[in-house]
Amino acid sequence: MSQNANLDVNNPALQASLAEKLAQTTALLRDIAANFSPATLASSLGAEDMVLTDLILHNKLDIEIFSLDTGRLPAETYTLMAAVQKHYGYKLKLYYPRHELIETYTHEHGINAFYDSIELRKRCCHIRKVEPLQRALAGKKAWITGQRAQQAAARDGLPHHQYDEGNRLEKFNPLANWTEKEVWAYIRSQDVPYNALHDKHYPSIGCAPCTRAISVGEDVRAGRWWWEEGAENKECGLHVKRA
Repeated sequence: MSQNANLDVNNPALQASLAEKLAQTTALLRDIAANFSPATLASSLGAEDMVLTDLILHNKLDIEIFSLDTGRLPAETYTLMAAVQKHYGYKLKLYYPRHELIETYTHEHGINAFYDSIELRKRCCHIRKVEPLQRALAGKKAWITGQRAQQAAARDGLPHHQYDEGNRLEKFNPLANWTEKEVWAYIRSQDVPYNALHDKHYPSIGCAPCTRAISVGEDVRAGRWWWEEGAENKECGLHVKRA
């Protein structure tokens, strides 16, 4: 969302806060690699996930990095996948939806049925994201996310470490207390590749049909499932507690 336009990465206060957060985050990632193996980073290839990807690979930590290819991602996201491999020499592990579930869903409800109701939207998210995530996390002791507390009201008070009851493993949010400016200061100073849609006012990027640019002053997740009412619906199910 034009994060690169006016950010002064040489601002002393910003540099100091970033250095402090960076030390804390790197220490946490090292602890995860040492004491919670096998661990994996669930990367949506958003700005925060690219910071964690850079830290994991730069420090040669034994943490897997995977992404969910829903089959309906923006072209810019696929371009970034290729850029990650070229930049780091690392191949993301990709998980895909089960084709029979997609075929049944689209046959019964239509190719864009997620626009018709919240129930059908969440069903699509479950097929394309939640079920593949469950396969990706199978056999893991911990998973890592790029969530930040400032991203949404529902994430206020987000801890760095929690137990994921739904998936029955440890869950870490190393960037929980990072600010947006700190995220972008790191990306700019370290020349980290990022999704080109961020420069077109897309702070949060999901599937192409379900993501739009936002206007100045809008909530950072306003562009996700914009046709739905209520901020409580601005999650796909990956970070919702399940019994």
